[in-house]
Amino acid sequence: MSFETEVDLRFDDLDTYGHVNNVRYGTYLEEARIDYLAEVVGDGSRAFLADSDDGIVIKTLDIEFERPIRTADSVTVGVRVPRLGTTSFPFEYEVRDGDAVAATGETTVVTYDRAAGEPQPIPEPWRDAISEFEFGE
Repeated sequence: MSFETEVDLRFDDLDTYGHVNNVRYGTYLEEARIDYLAEVVGDGSRAFLADSDDGIVIKTLDIEFERPIRTADSVTVGVRVPRLGTTSFPFEYEVRDGDAVAATGETTVVTYDRAAGEPQPIPEPWRDAISEFEFGE
């Protein structure tokens, strides 16, 4: 994975079986996606997404669970963008508890013009920054 971030686990992430509940993984992917965009596309701050007319919406979310997470204080989430489309692109994820992969996932995001309320082409600054980070272009 080309990017990694740490996500803290919260007490209520654990369910009655003593492991991280499956619905929490979507939040871990979201945290990693926002960190990726802040670092690669933005100014290092998560606020750039809130302060911009450009945004993303989730088209698809897929998570495959490999093993439970039981006692970790945090997980590492690896992220990469394998390709860019016209108005959308996928994020691929790997959620790790130490060295062990606990889950893998993929989301497809659509770039969105907040003012117009509709999809838009990937903004050129985003395309350029992601292409340079991921593909060295």
